[in-house]
Amino acid sequence: MSLKLHLPDSDATVALGRRLASLLSGMDTPPALLLQGDLGSGKTTLVRGFVESLPGAESAEVSSPSFNICNLYPTTPGVAHFDLYRLEGMSPDDALFDSFEDPETITIVEWIQFLPEEMWPSEALFLEWTPSDTGRSLVLRAMGKTARDVVDALRP
Repeated sequence: MSLKLHLPDSDATVALGRRLASLLSGMDTPPALLLQGDLGSGKTTLVRGFVESLPGAESAEVSSPSFNICNLYPTTPGVAHFDLYRLEGMSPDDALFDSFEDPETITIVEWIQFLPEEMWPSEALFLEWTPSDTGRSLVLRAMGKTARDVVDALRP
């Protein structure tokens, strides 16, 4: 199941991040967010909107974790933000897989294409950005029942 959205600007991307946070933060076992898109497509902007809308965000500074691979944000629920860009061709450490299995943490992974799909969690939302004439196009693909419920809730 998938949903195609048009994001005309960064404000729309932040708003989508906030909406996703609202939906996922109330779930017992939220799906992971797996993000794919070119540099500058809006992945970190979405994460910023997501994290900034959660309790505890005043202590979180959202940035792309390209150099340290993972940022942990002190929000409720906690958010583990991974960036696999520098790991192309290498396996991440166990922290990523532990995060996938932690029901108290929402895991967000940028550059998910650098992790073989067979290693992705069974419950996830795959978000793929592509350029459009104005803004960005985004396809959300649900993987698992919980993720399908999220996609259904996002439908206009």
